[in-house]
Amino acid sequence: MRVHLDLLRHGETELGGGLRGSLDDALTAQGWAQMRAAVKGQGPWQRIVSSPLQRCGLFARELAQQLGVPLTFEKDLQELHFGEWEGRTAAALMETDAEALGQFWSDPYAFTPPGAEPVTAFSTRVLTAIGRLQQRYGGERVLVVCHGGVMKLLLAQARGLPREQLLQVPVVNGALFSLQVQADGVLSEAG
Repeated sequence: MRVHLDLLRHGETELGGGLRGSLDDALTAQGWAQMRAAVKGQGPWQRIVSSPLQRCGLFARELAQQLGVPLTFEKDLQELHFGEWEGRTAAALMETDAEALGQFWSDPYAFTPPGAEPVTAFSTRVLTAIGRLQQRYGGERVLVVCHGGVMKLLLAQARGLPREQLLQVPVVNGALFSLQVQADGVLSEAG
């Protein structure tokens, strides 16, 4: 049985843009507003599943309480760990590591930043978590509060994009996308 997943990216964070990865910075007031605006009039959801990082989890907890639905934290939906690049912006990396950044942008599966989680491992982790959601919550509509990298991966899969285009999928703060996950794990965008 398929599951309907609405994917919500966290809003703007206190430490701003850049490669946030496993850093656990908080949302700004604007970030909270972005997420609240994104879910207004959406749903209904039978449950919420969230990354445990506070930029996702605190909003998920607030919304679950407001809606009276169960909340589960799923650590495998955390963002890609960027290793030595954590917390750095693309502009800063262009000054110190332009060639490596170019390799990562052109094919993130083929190049791993120093000390980072390989995108192949990230992909396996995230897709395994989505498979668990499909098995547990088939027939339900679930709000998944997560990160840009997680959403890019899932949208690229649903759209059948080549792996080199992973980082070209646009996902802004507070973005909301809908996916269907079939019993066989096939992803498709939902209207």
